[in-house]
Amino acid sequence: MMKFRFRRQGNDPQREKIKQELFAFNKTVEHGFPHQPSALTFDPQLQLMAIGTKSGAIKIYGSPGVEFTGLHRDTAVVSQIHFLQGQGRLLSLLDDNTLHLWELGGASRDRGGAKREGVVYLEEKRNYSVLGRPGLESCSASRVTVLLLLRSCDLLCVGTEGGAIHFLDLPRLSLRDNQSLLLDQVMQSVPEDYRCGKSLGPVESLQEHPQQPGKILIGYSRGLVVLWDLSTRNAEQMFLGKQQLESLVWERSGRSFVSSHSDGGYSLWAVASGNTYTHQPVSSSIPYGPFPCKAINKILWRTTQSGCPVVLYSGGMPRASYGDRHCVTIQQDKQHVTLDFTSRVIDFFTVHTTNLEHDYDDPSALVVLLEEELVVIDLLTTGWPSVPPPYLAPLHSSAITTSCHLDDVPAKLWDRLATAGNSQGTQHSWPICGGKNLAPTPKQQELLLTGHEDGTVRFWDVSAVAMTPLYKLSTANVFHTDSLQEEEWPPFRKVGCFDPYSDDPRLGIQKISLCKYSCRLVVAGTAGQVIVLGLSDERSDHTVDVSTVDLLQDREGFTWKGHDRLEPRTSPAPFPPGFQPLVVVQALPPASVTAVTLHAEWNLVAFGTSHGFGLFDYHRHTAVLARCTLHPNDSLAMEGPLSRVKSLKKSLRQSFRRIRKSRVSGKKRPVPTPTSKIQEANAALADQEEVAPVQRRIEPRSADDSLSGVVRCLCFADTYLRDGTHHGPTLWAGTNSGSVYAYALEVPGGSGCVEAVLGKEIQLMHRAPVVSICVLDGRGKPLPEPYQASLDLATAPDMTNPHSVLIASEEQLKVFSLPKVGAKTKFKLTAHEGCRVRRVATVTVCSTAQEDYSETSLVCLTNLGDLHLFNVPVLRPQVRYDCIRKEDISGIASCVFTKNGQGFYLISPSEYQRFSLSAKVITEPLCTVELERPLEQHISTVDEVENNLRNITEEDGCSLGILIT
Repeated sequence: MMKFRFRRQGNDPQREKIKQELFAFNKTVEHGFPHQPSALTFDPQLQLMAIGTKSGAIKIYGSPGVEFTGLHRDTAVVSQIHFLQGQGRLLSLLDDNTLHLWELGGASRDRGGAKREGVVYLEEKRNYSVLGRPGLESCSASRVTVLLLLRSCDLLCVGTEGGAIHFLDLPRLSLRDNQSLLLDQVMQSVPEDYRCGKSLGPVESLQEHPQQPGKILIGYSRGLVVLWDLSTRNAEQMFLGKQQLESLVWERSGRSFVSSHSDGGYSLWAVASGNTYTHQPVSSSIPYGPFPCKAINKILWRTTQSGCPVVLYSGGMPRASYGDRHCVTIQQDKQHVTLDFTSRVIDFFTVHTTNLEHDYDDPSALVVLLEEELVVIDLLTTGWPSVPPPYLAPLHSSAITTSCHLDDVPAKLWDRLATAGNSQGTQHSWPICGGKNLAPTPKQQELLLTGHEDGTVRFWDVSAVAMTPLYKLSTANVFHTDSLQEEEWPPFRKVGCFDPYSDDPRLGIQKISLCKYSCRLVVAGTAGQVIVLGLSDERSDHTVDVSTVDLLQDREGFTWKGHDRLEPRTSPAPFPPGFQPLVVVQALPPASVTAVTLHAEWNLVAFGTSHGFGLFDYHRHTAVLARCTLHPNDSLAMEGPLSRVKSLKKSLRQSFRRIRKSRVSGKKRPVPTPTSKIQEANAALADQEEVAPVQRRIEPRSADDSLSGVVRCLCFADTYLRDGTHHGPTLWAGTNSGSVYAYALEVPGGSGCVEAVLGKEIQLMHRAPVVSICVLDGRGKPLPEPYQASLDLATAPDMTNPHSVLIASEEQLKVFSLPKVGAKTKFKLTAHEGCRVRRVATVTVCSTAQEDYSETSLVCLTNLGDLHLFNVPVLRPQVRYDCIRKEDISGIASCVFTKNGQGFYLISPSEYQRFSLSAKVITEPLCTVELERPLEQHISTVDEVENNLRNITEEDGCSLGILIT
């Protein structure tokens, strides 16, 4: 029978059709904050914001759910981006000196066979390379320093390093011949005593006159500012500044402008007709002088109806005392606040009135793009508070250490979490609200929980495209920590939530488990702390009970050399509404928790470390079980993740031992004598002569490998363990050395104590680490979650037919019958080239053709980044997809699957890539924007032009050399 199962099967057309209706791999949306942002712009007419990155990506955001993404062909830094206001077009400048025109187009696309009518997408239409004058300008002189789009959106002014300004027609991106403004022409109008034989330097700033179209301010690095008339090609007025120029901004009326400088000051200049030369500004100020200050990189001047302008600028801090600060200052009359950020300021803008019929700017919000987050300040509310973002929140405000996904969250839990989250901050309207979300309303609420290095757990709404912060839990106040309180120096104000430094690395969250029906949460950390929490709608001041569980059980010969445990608070501590601690279970030694599982219906929590696993009854606050899994040679497990005393000699010795074993892998090895039913089953499977073509042989591992006692997975199940007629609660644990322990539990309904009795102790033959354990009912389906069956929220499990257990190791998948632990089937994934299973989950995939048809599949992610799906329980391969680059180790390690066939993994410290394995369940941006131009107005994309040229070349049998502009 087993040989028959391994025969190569022919393709069944009917089955292939069903698979197409069930499975489809799509990378759908990127959640979080763009990695390494480099440019920012805003379209006040469409209310859209765009961010460019160092990797060449462009992301456009509007109201929550409105997102567009584009990627340049070449991986180059996006230096600048500018909207053609109201048109849905965008210009990008890369650091390779190329300009690119992007457009929001209305072409329909296919997704899963369905047309998406009315949906807008971002596409690149044209590009242009800015070249210097042959023989006259070097490559560095032609480097673009600044762009100015005129309000008419038909002309682009391009300032360069050499001081020249070129003009391009839009949207064709074609250079106006013989129209460039060269530095020589400007120098002719400059007074002789100002020249002094020195160059004016690069073009630093270009600004169009707010009231007189066709006139622009040109600012040169040396300090000269020229008011230039494009129609007459003459300089109307020159402002002979003496300080190195950083930026320019017009005052709304056009009667004055402000310049910022490298000495940390800014100046107000008057624009008056008849004055050819202006030698001195109306006023100058160095806000943080007279000490040497850093340059004011950018300044904005916004008028208000109160008569007092709002002045906003970045930089300008005293070099000696605060030169390392990242700041933006807001000043209005006597109000003065310096926003102090934890990462570098990239750019900023204000949301204000742009209609020229209005007399004032009246700014309503300040938007600051930082290297690690986006911060929005409400300028209409007293005190200028921060606005919580509905998306673009920095996932990595503290480094992500673990994650957990919950689907179909009950409305009651969702509302209580939202209420607790709202109490943590003031709610303000989001100022970036362009576009329209066309995606259907999510059928269920989904939560993604992320654990962080600073001991926090953040709850995210991932039901739709926008990943919205819902609630934040901090565990630091359960313990005494060495947090430092910095003295605040007015007018500094700490703004933003990105904080890469943890008060104590032992606070880091390693594992999370949440029961969505009982509102019980378990978080486990780096120092062996396991915290059980309950949801409360009221604030509470109480002392948290602490219980210890010694996993070594007085075993001799082991001394813990790692970090100390966290010291719990002995006095009452304040806990805000939300999840509040009920009890802290401290594992000893205080090693990092490697596995945790919760069964709220039985009031039990199980946890594992590198030393063993424990079982705790959090209702009675009693330890039920402590099992040590250490091997006599597991000395590395006693050093801890934060220890610096790891033995290099031992690591090298183990590496050479593995190499030596691999060289003799072809030699026949003696088969150990089976001592249990599971080993008999392994031997029966290993003795088969025929191996499936897609499966490979497995290398046995040594029993004395380091960290062999690490507990990799834990599982509760109501199943048959002792005999085939009586089922009951069980606990399963899998370790790094391929050991599986199964305990039968006695859970009394009254006041009695929970008891645990070892039912099975299993050793996989090849000693591969056990990644996952899943018990299947009589129909081969995974058992429902706690409370699901009792609350009639899921189909009751089949308890009449025999159960089975699916054990996934790093090298193969095996299904065994229960309670006799007889071998049923297996599938090997390991190859000699290094394939290893990293993540395993059971998912339910629905058909696109039949509403009531679905299949339960097992999905495996390997260390090569590919995904394999199998039928359960027969383990027949279904589909395989390439998902993550094999070099992206952190991405593979961070992957988490959802029960409906989706997944998330980190593509950067601040971004999750969402993907779908289901042909039916796809969460992707579907949005539109009302544009001033008709969507039918089509500009051929770069791809379309190249395809047309290729067709012409093939038909004519000739070759063409064409520069596409």
